[in-house]
Amino acid sequence: MSPLRIATFNLLHGQPLAADGSPLPYPTEAAEPLHEAIAALDADVLALQEVDRHQQRSGLADQTAVAAKAMDAADWRFAAALHGRPAPVAGWLRDPEPDGLRVYGPQDLGAAADRPSYGTALLSRLPVRHWRARRFAPAPFGLPLRVAGRRGLTPVPDEPRAALAAVLAGEQGEFTVVATHLSFVPGWNMAQLAGIRRWIADLPRPYLVLGDFNLVGPVPRTVLGSATALDRAPASPRRIRELRAARHARGALPGGRRRGREVGPRLQGWHDLARTPTYPSHRPAVQFDHVLAVGVPRTAVGLVAAPRVGVSDHRPLLVEVEL
Repeated sequence: MSPLRIATFNLLHGQPLAADGSPLPYPTEAAEPLHEAIAALDADVLALQEVDRHQQRSGLADQTAVAAKAMDAADWRFAAALHGRPAPVAGWLRDPEPDGLRVYGPQDLGAAADRPSYGTALLSRLPVRHWRARRFAPAPFGLPLRVAGRRGLTPVPDEPRAALAAVLAGEQGEFTVVATHLSFVPGWNMAQLAGIRRWIADLPRPYLVLGDFNLVGPVPRTVLGSATALDRAPASPRRIRELRAARHARGALPGGRRRGREVGPRLQGWHDLARTPTYPSHRPAVQFDHVLAVGVPRTAVGLVAAPRVGVSDHRPLLVEVEL
């Protein structure tokens, strides 16, 4: 069985960057650096964030279609978190037409070119059994952030976010992959992540949740673990008493001594398949980009990499895993 190459990548709309992290002008073929970066990843399943579709700044390219061609994806979807154009400093000039959630796929190539959009994408070389998409409202306030090409901190309003879920057909059966980009507002992003767990509760396991979470360390897996616990119905008092009695009977020995703990199969909770810094791309110091899983043994994980590529202020995160 060949391991699958699972990757997530915040594109920063395919912006080329210099070695010191400063922005470079797009080449004549604006999508070429992005095509090269995606082809080099050679991913079987790829989650993308900060993806442009028909935006002037990125050469009017449909960046999801560019990535699909570069990796030879069998199927893909792009979820437009918003329709509109970037504002001169930060934020967005929204399309006056009601946008809501709009999902584009291979059948939409060239369509709606007059409605530039921005959002999240999920691409797969594996057959897709089922697609699902949702949109998250922005936080009611923003934060001062570092913006590529600007000194100091710039006030940035939050923006709508999107998530895509796909049920894929693997060699050992079906599994579910989610691509998302969470808010940078603390607390708001954790609520979005918990919402994703509940949103996919009826889809087949194992689960892999990929993306830029704007969260670091153990926080993402802790949030998902808590959401999983909340999904379970609480045991009745009678059932709790029965479990305690059974545990006591197994452990007790004459004279009050207790047996050593029995070694048995352990339920595996949410865990990171990769722990490595991904941001900023020219000198990674923190990990905002994650591949979290449940139902995937740690022994199934092979190569982990965050290679330097020619675009974005994030590095892609790549994991090889047997599924």
